[in-house]
Amino acid sequence: MKKIDARGLDCPKPVIKTKKVLEKHGEAEVLVDNEVAAENVKKLGIKMGAKVTKVKENEGNYKLVIADFKKAEKKRDKEGKEKVIFIKSNLLGEGEAELGDILIRGFINTLKEIEPLPNKIIFMNSGVKLPCENDEVINSLKELENKGVDVLTCGTCLDYYNLEDKLKVGNISNMYEIVDSLNQGDVLEI
Repeated sequence: MKKIDARGLDCPKPVIKTKKVLEKHGEAEVLVDNEVAAENVKKLGIKMGAKVTKVKENEGNYKLVIADFKKAEKKRDKEGKEKVIFIKSNLLGEGEAELGDILIRGFINTLKEIEPLPNKIIFMNSGVKLPCENDEVINSLKELENKGVDVLTCGTCLDYYNLEDKLKVGNISNMYEIVDSLNQGDVLEI
């Protein structure tokens, strides 16, 4: 089993190193030095269809064993792309903030009613406030998540806005996963 020491590396480097090793060797043992990196590597392994075991070790280090790698298949559109909605603001459009707030709530609430549903909704920049602070949006996102939509929120952005402990729906994501999703997806940017 290939061993990766990703301790001390900034996001998304532990994920990138792990992905390269998995693609080449099919399994890996990864050492990281914080919970966020451990969760990001774990999510990558699961996304790639692998079995992941996470063990907390001493002094804040984590060891992840990733094995039984089988590329997972996702729902895709006719061109083979996932439908991704990229929300980069807590308001929709430009102009009055009050109107932008009404519009973004209406937009996310309406997503529950469309077919096909998006595969992913990604929140970045001030958009990360929505799955943390806006109860109407949070309830709509929970319904979407229950229908199989992945709700991803940028961890760096949560940290910037001091919201890392306030996320109420979905998962904390990282720049690698976000860029990979945008690169491979049919993206609607809001």
